[in-house]
Amino acid sequence: MKFHWFNLMPWPYLPDDFREKHRSVWVDVDSRLYDPVKGHRVYNDYLDMLEFAADLGYDGIGVNEHHQNAYGMMPSPQLMAATLARRTQDVSILLLGQSIAYYNPPTRVAEEMAMLDVMSGGRLISGFPVGTSMDGNYAVGTNPATLREQYQEAHDLIKKAWAEPDVFTWNGKYHKLRYVNIWPRPIQSPSPPIWIPGGGSIETWDFCAANNYNYSYLSFSGYLRAEQLMKGFWQRMEELGQEFNPYQGAFAQQICVAENMAEAQRLYEPHVRYFFERCLHVYPGFADAPGYRTEATMRAGLMSQVSGQAGGSAVAHELSWDELVKRGFILAGSPDDVAEQAEQMSEKLRVGHIVCLLHMGDMPLDKTLYNTEMFATRVMPRLRPLWSEYEDKWSPHPLPKDDMATPRAVPGRRLEPGKFLQPAPAGTAGGGA
Repeated sequence: MKFHWFNLMPWPYLPDDFREKHRSVWVDVDSRLYDPVKGHRVYNDYLDMLEFAADLGYDGIGVNEHHQNAYGMMPSPQLMAATLARRTQDVSILLLGQSIAYYNPPTRVAEEMAMLDVMSGGRLISGFPVGTSMDGNYAVGTNPATLREQYQEAHDLIKKAWAEPDVFTWNGKYHKLRYVNIWPRPIQSPSPPIWIPGGGSIETWDFCAANNYNYSYLSFSGYLRAEQLMKGFWQRMEELGQEFNPYQGAFAQQICVAENMAEAQRLYEPHVRYFFERCLHVYPGFADAPGYRTEATMRAGLMSQVSGQAGGSAVAHELSWDELVKRGFILAGSPDDVAEQAEQMSEKLRVGHIVCLLHMGDMPLDKTLYNTEMFATRVMPRLRPLWSEYEDKWSPHPLPKDDMATPRAVPGRRLEPGKFLQPAPAGTAGGGA
């Protein structure tokens, strides 16, 4: 099994009454709630967390793209991926991803991802999300009725730009380019491995099958609710003649590890509640623009990613800690508890990649590092053997170590594993990353 430390980078200073006084964390969230001076420290803490996870042996470190929101402050995930490519070694850079339909021309994505693959020595995983309705339709202004058609053309152009060594002309419906000849070219040929983040679209399943892409289900409604959807995905793969391989599936899960369940609740519950109550407070009118979901998906009874999450989070923020664990919204407890829950999750969903959300909401740096190291040292080794009989075809193939450049050290910034394996003080309850 593979493990990827993923950071949403939420704003950790939303007020206690945010849900009551503000209609949405996305699109029209009050920009006066943001403080760029505090933001300077928040970004650096978040990057420290990702680098720390890389040092601890996580297989990948992940970032993603969102706009006009306090849920995930990465309108440009390629900037985050670039600094991580320079500051880490021996870990995949999971860019999950750049929303390719938003870029005009999409060759910009091809160029930036190629740069990242070269900078990292061939460690890039390229994510091609369709994007949320809040981002694509409301913040960026893409027509929901043509979003998927634009996405398909962008995908085809990017793939050809990576693979075609000669200059070519692109005469598409949405993009017309007389000369396409990107520099640089990615190390991984014909392209870095491609993951498709999704929330349940039939078309996305078919797209993954046709191209042999990884399907990444990024849900915050827990793995028990995800079982039916992932069952549908695997059934669709079988119908389309795709041989089962668990590494073609990935799932995002919130995880809270401590010495025991009581300590886990004491340390993490305030931050879990911050996440469900504030970070997922999305105005329903932004979550699913007319035309965003296709007819086939609606007929199948599948909600859009965020519409489904909105329903789940509306339940989650009212649940007790025990219910959150019981219903699979979080994996929590001692290392034994979490290992047992994670093994059950992997078997139910049949996925070989776990996107680990070990930072939640306004969780401060010390608690996050404690949680991250507990999972890496006392849970991951027990789960590694799962699915070992299958070949992972959706991870990068980096350069040999002898060909890798060694970044110059930055004194005083690197965090040392081992020193954070002490529980945070009982009074530490948040107030920033």
